[in-house]
Amino acid sequence: MAREVPERDAACAIAQAAAVIGDWWSLLLVRETARGHHRFDALQAELGISRKVLAERLGHLVDSGVLEKVPYQEGPVRYEYRLSPSGRALLPVLVSMQDWADRWLLGDGSLSASAGADTAEAHRMAGLPGTAVPALTLPAHTGGELDPVAGGPTVLFCYPATGRPSPLPEGWSDIPGTVGCTLENRLFRDAHDAFRAAGVSVRGVSTQRPDEQRVFAAEERIPFPLLSDMDLALSAALRLPTFRAGQSLRLKRAVLVVDRERVVRHVLFPVTDIPGAVTTALARASVLGG
Repeated sequence: MAREVPERDAACAIAQAAAVIGDWWSLLLVRETARGHHRFDALQAELGISRKVLAERLGHLVDSGVLEKVPYQEGPVRYEYRLSPSGRALLPVLVSMQDWADRWLLGDGSLSASAGADTAEAHRMAGLPGTAVPALTLPAHTGGELDPVAGGPTVLFCYPATGRPSPLPEGWSDIPGTVGCTLENRLFRDAHDAFRAAGVSVRGVSTQRPDEQRVFAAEERIPFPLLSDMDLALSAALRLPTFRAGQSLRLKRAVLVVDRERVVRHVLFPVTDIPGAVTTALARASVLGG
């Protein structure tokens, strides 16, 4: 359970945060609620945790304001557990931990915007098919917020960053896998009519701000929404691979094909052939749209 913060650390924000989420199970419960698992039995099944420990950790996170209990049934009343604003603010922390572990614990320490076929990131992405995209919205370059899944078959392509309007970090092109974001957007743009004819929606996702995406979309005449995962909600929900450049987390290039029930059906990762990935995404998504 939660530890009391020693008096000597009373003013230390790191110690205070560790008292709330420093426990193994507490961190994993934040991870699982971000992934869309909200009910007691679902959380227990995902984590393999005892009912007693799960009840204790959920109570602690609710008392700490990280989770909120929301009734979903009456007679008897049953609750599900959802991230509060305080809990959602922890998502960049979780993704940063994942990014650090992917690079320094599960990887060889090198900085890359791609990944080898036998890496932990590639295996994690290969396990995504069959996973539902949780209900969430992201800021869109068109204004307001949009669901990443468009209500029908959807292709989500994740890309690190475009160089306009803001300059890219120094040494950007030296990081393997970064080059090609403008090309990728153009190729999806040029194929957009074919996607629409197949009944498939396209969404581009990066961690750039929506105002930056807006300028780029106008210059390049992008006909589909560009979504900003600047708060890393989608990254946390799907455990998407990232890398850190210019003191910001960026999405590694990946393409997801999602069906009308919000279930991921195909994943392309790593993406080393951008034109080939667009063609493959269209072929696989067209089957879902038909």
